[in-house]
Amino acid sequence: MDTSYAPEPDGEPDPGEVVWGWVAYEDDPSRGKDRPVLLVGRDGDDLLGLQLTSKDHDRDAEDEARYGRYWMDVGSGGWDREGRPSEVRLDKLLRLRASEVRREGAALDRPVFDAVVAAAREHHAL
Repeated sequence: MDTSYAPEPDGEPDPGEVVWGWVAYEDDPSRGKDRPVLLVGRDGDDLLGLQLTSKDHDRDAEDEARYGRYWMDVGSGGWDREGRPSEVRLDKLLRLRASEVRREGAALDRPVFDAVVAAAREHHAL
């Protein structure tokens, strides 16, 4: 498993980039929606990612943690047309194929990426 920061604006998905991909709903994995995903690494042919949301979970962090959901603020970027601040979900690691990625949204700054990976290591063997 490789978590090296390697964004390149070349149309190919790379760790450090926010891309768009299909994320299944937890309560019904046969359904889901296209959402922004921060790519944090690779495992063979799989891309490893963490979903982003513009919903603010700071107000309900205790309730979220009770259900095993942990979030971290990452700021705003080109992945959100409205420029809203985003949070990344640390406890749910997604595996995507490059063919499942719809487009690049933007790259996270290196210090933010490093902080996200460090926090996600509390939940995953990255």
